[in-house]
Formats: sequence, C-alpha cells, structure tokens
Amino acid sequence: MSKKIVIVGGVAGGSTAAARLRRLDETAEIVMFDKGEYISYANCGLPYYIGGTIEDRKKLLVQTPEGMTARYNFDIRTLSEVTRIDRAKKSIFVHDLKSGRTYEETYDQLILSPGARPIVPPIPGLNEAKALFTLRNIPDTDRIKSYVDEEKPSQAVVIGGGFIGVEMAENLSDLGMNVTLIEMANQIMPPLDYEMAAIVHKHLRDKGINLILNDGVKAFEGKGTKVLTQNEKEIDTDLIILSIGVRPENELAVHAGLSVGTRGGIQVDEYLQTSDPSIYAIGDAIEVKCYINKQPTMIPLAWPANRQGRLVADNIYGKKSPYKGTLGTSIAKVFDYAVATTGNNEKTLKSLGIAYEVVHVHPGSHAGYYPNAFPIALKLIFDKKTGKIFGAQAVGKDGVDKRIDVIATAIKGCLTVLDLPDLELAYAPPYSSAKDPVNMAGYVASNIVEDTIETVQWHEIDAIVENGGTLIDVRTPSEFKNGFIKGAINLPVDELRSKLHELPQDEAIYVHCQVGLRGYIATRILRENGFEAVNLDGGYRTYEQVRGGTN
Repeated sequence: MSKKIVIVGGVAGGSTAAARLRRLDETAEIVMFDKGEYISYANCGLPYYIGGTIEDRKKLLVQTPEGMTARYNFDIRTLSEVTRIDRAKKSIFVHDLKSGRTYEETYDQLILSPGARPIVPPIPGLNEAKALFTLRNIPDTDRIKSYVDEEKPSQAVVIGGGFIGVEMAENLSDLGMNVTLIEMANQIMPPLDYEMAAIVHKHLRDKGINLILNDGVKAFEGKGTKVLTQNEKEIDTDLIILSIGVRPENELAVHAGLSVGTRGGIQVDEYLQTSDPSIYAIGDAIEVKCYINKQPTMIPLAWPANRQGRLVADNIYGKKSPYKGTLGTSIAKVFDYAVATTGNNEKTLKSLGIAYEVVHVHPGSHAGYYPNAFPIALKLIFDKKTGKIFGAQAVGKDGVDKRIDVIATAIKGCLTVLDLPDLELAYAPPYSSAKDPVNMAGYVASNIVEDTIETVQWHEIDAIVENGGTLIDVRTPSEFKNGFIKGAINLPVDELRSKLHELPQDEAIYVHCQVGLRGYIATRILRENGFEAVNLDGGYRTYEQVRGGTN
C-alpha cells in the first residue's frame, strides 16, 4: 500500500523534500499545500530584483506548480492555507483561499515546512504608514518593486541591520535613493564580532549610507513620511523597509500540541521528527542544534533547509539519515565587499562560557605583485588547548568566499588549526599566494597552540598602556607617522636587536606592527633574548579599524 505524504509549505525545504520523496517512491501520493501562489522561488535573490541587478522576474521562479506536477506527479495546491492539524485522526484542515471553502485532508506522514515570517513590532504609527514594507516572498517583492518604479522615492529608511536589511540598503542606494539604515544594537550583521562589523560600518558610510547604530525606532509620523528614533532623531523618508528579524511560523505546531523551543522553533530530533512520530518539520520553522556547541538555536538559512528537505525524505523511508546540526556558514555582498562567517563568534562562545583564542590576519586575496590584490580581514576562533576550530569571519573585496568555505569544510572534517598550514590549496598569482590566507591563519594560530606565543587583543591594549605597560610599534617611522596607538614607542623591527639594552627587563613588553607578522618576529627576538613579549593580534590594522589611530 502506497504512502500518502502531505507537505505544508514549499520553497527550499518543502520542495526539496517532495522531489526526493518522489525519487524514492514512484507510487507515493504526495500532496503539497502553500498559502501563497509560488512554491519554489529564489528568496535570496529578492533584494537584487528590487535593485535591478536581476532584471527578469521569471528568473526568481525556480519551479512552477505546473512544472513540478509534470515532472514529479505531485498534487500541488497553492493559495491553500492549512489551518489546523488533527493528530488523532492524522488529518489537516485546509482553507481554499480561492473558493473560500474549508476541507479535511488525511495523511500517513506530515512534513511541516512553513518557514518564518518578518517580525513586525507594535511601533506607534505603523498601521498608518503608507509606504512601509517587509520582504519575505514574491508578493512582498512585487509590492516594493511596484512602489519603487511608480513613485520613484528619493529617500528610504531600512530598519534592521541583518543580512537582508544591509542588502536592501545597498540595492535601494543603487537605485539612487538616499538611504538611512537604523540598527538598535551597536553593530550590524550579528554573526560578525564587533571589530569585523566595524569594517563594514565604514564601508557603508563611505558608500553614502546614513548608518545609525545604538538606536531604535520610537514612532512613525506623517503616515510614514517621518521616522522618530529613541534618541530623538527625525528622518524624513518616502519608503520604509522593516527588516528586524524573523520568527518561526509555528502556529500549526503549537495548536497541535507539538513541542516548541524557547524561541518558538518547532523541536525535532536528529531525524527531523517532531514529538509526534508521524509529523516531521524542516527549514526556518524548526529549532536546530548548533554544530559547534551542540546547543539549540535558530539559524534561518537556505542550505540547512535544502539539506533537511532531502534528509526528511530519507528518514520517512527508513534510511535513518541524521541531521548533524547547523554550522551557520553564510555570506553577503555589501557594495564592494563580501562578508562571510562560519561557526560560532566570540559573543556566542562567551555566553556559553567556552574558553577560546582569537587570531586576526590581513593577507592579500592573491599574490601582491599580480594586479588588483586586496586585503582580506580574516578572523579565526579556536580552542587554545586542542586547536579545535570554533568559527571564522572574513571581510574583503575578493576571495572571501573560498577562504570561509575552506574553513567550514575543515570544521566539518574535524581538522584543527594545526592542520590548516598543511592544506595544499590551489595557487597561481591571479588566485592566491603560495601560502594561502587560510594557511597563514593556521600558522598564526599554530604559533599560539604549539609555541605558546602570547597575544593581546585590540580591545585590551589601551588599558594596558594607560596602566603603564610598554608598547613598542615595530613599523617604519613613516608608517608610525601616518597613525599610531597612543602611548606607543616607535622602534622598527630591523633596529630592535641594537636597542635591547634600552628596554625594561622586569615587565612584559607589548609589541605591534601593521598586521601582525613583524610583531611576531619582534616577539621572537625579544623572547630569545630573555624578555617576556606579547604581540598585538592583528596589528595596528585591526586596532585602527575599530578605535581609529592617533595622527
């Protein structure tokens, strides 16, 4: 007897599950419901269609209901909202939005893939704002695109500095609008740590974005033509994009008595099964396990949804394919920069009380003698005792994606920072250096693990100097003149050996250069001559990106 499998929601998770189910069983009855009109579309491309980079709307549609039905023999019912689950009868109730009727549909197995929806807080004046939009799906995109094309707004406010908010700020700016981006936290793009986000802050401002941090929205006035912030700023606008995050579409699960987590995600086991053995859940609606720290979390990304879609089909057919957790590898385009992360950041590790070490490197995207090499700010976070890689972040104009992908693969392969120097990566001058940036980060981290080289971080050095610590800047005098850390003594590394007698021997000496390499060499010289030496991780460049230097 063939199975009847009902899927609630399409896009990445539901559509992938349906296609895999059909490949596993030609006889199964597969019914897919979606309350929208579109079941498979490239939601990550929506900001770029609004901004005009993607010109043809049809390219956003990965598959149509007609195309999927023809290829996979599905029963696809769009504009059909599933309103209730009766677990005892193994049935769902469906409201047909076209006809208005409600009917019941049975299932053998049920897959919930409803996704997440934008958070819309009760801000005064929100309901009266006439040009306020959220962005989640094709209809949202059509509304924004139509407004932009017809009304030609000159000023826009984007509320929320996550990946979608930043992408929308860029695309609206590309259309010629004056864009203000408001973020309540002290930084945008939460997967980044502050010093890495600071690079992006400067780039946004350099591109003309009015970036407001540490401030939230207090109210909308004038039917959405004025935004008032908590810090009493007033911003005139013709368009508002609300992008402050998403929450899981969990109402079906909650009303059916399925278990949900503290943040509302539907709880599943490693086989994506809910607290009801006949019901599975996937995608942005579920609570996942963090691959690094094994704690429950919410990570709404496309790769996990696609992977879960395949695995849930395998598990329904008894293959026992576990989902091992979400690593959170992601990347975003921010004007000229690529911004990428994988694994845990410092904020997460601190909150969990996990001890870690950090290194920052700033190598070129490819060989410096080949034209158009740009620096990559690469941060590696790891366990000082074992070398286990906890996470990485990178910002740069070129080559960021492949470096983060290599580190993400290393994490999944259980490699440590000690293995990174041994990775034999593709090299030719237009693409890399003989020692790839990933190798370089591995060398620096290995120095800490194997040789117990001590480092100090950008946020610690000011207090050390203020408390009487000795800081030596081993760059050239011309570099020092162009900007320095207050209180630093300029002593170029090539002159260091001849000046050792001038240095205090009864205290730690802190050393820095531009990006860390000369500082490391100086640290070695000092240690070999009996001094206690500590290198400023990432050098002046990391410090200056956050603190700014003294001229």
